[in-house]
Amino acid sequence: MLSEERSGRLAAWGNALLAGLVSPDDAVLAVVGDDAVHRVEGLPGESGPVGLTLALGRLRSLGVTGFRVALPAPGHPLGLSGPPEFNARALDAEEAVVAFGAPYGLVPEVYEAGPDGDLHVEVVWHCLPVREAPPADVPSLGEAERELAEALREATAVLSRLDVAGSGPVAEAAVDAYRARADRGREALAPGYPPRAVRVLELAQRVGLLISVAYENGHGGAVSASEMAARGEALRPVERTARRAQVAAYNAFVEERER
Repeated sequence: MLSEERSGRLAAWGNALLAGLVSPDDAVLAVVGDDAVHRVEGLPGESGPVGLTLALGRLRSLGVTGFRVALPAPGHPLGLSGPPEFNARALDAEEAVVAFGAPYGLVPEVYEAGPDGDLHVEVVWHCLPVREAPPADVPSLGEAERELAEALREATAVLSRLDVAGSGPVAEAAVDAYRARADRGREALAPGYPPRAVRVLELAQRVGLLISVAYENGHGGAVSASEMAARGEALRPVERTARRAQVAAYNAFVEERER
């Protein structure tokens, strides 16, 4: 499913921090969001986990000048460049941050802690070496926007015909929940990002809403085997295109600086 990834927040606000556009406190507050705490382990020179503020400062001192996002899925190593150990961890988490300027990557591991009824989320980012190479299968912002608009038109036509999203209170509640998440995600891109990146990310999140509702409401009106197959055929390429667009949006800050 598509959502506002923690890696997206870390990359976006980490980039703004490295560029001097936000303070360390504001960057960490935005990255942590509704979670209780984020820590980073495996940093060179540190024997155990450290806070996010210290970690971002240490990565800067190690030569990091920017952050990219990876959103891999089985058979699609989107945004990754190796080595295999890092790729495997990122694939298991379905997301990662890859530093630019120094060969490090960060993969989140999410824990729930606390007593029943008062659970909170803690995140540990594992810092691992990465291969300095172009990330896999990441389009430009222009390419991502065109691909996403075309995929959305095609999928909407197919899914509307099959009534995939269904109807009634369950579907409506799902739409409201994902729309609220998408609205929160509008702040995922930090200061310094080009307007086109914001536009592409918002479109990708709207596509994520469509895909999530379709998946979470059973088969909708697709009751025959051929209709269910058509649903899958419609959703899979759109989900892949939307993930590519998300990565292009989050990575736009580094790509703009490279140019």
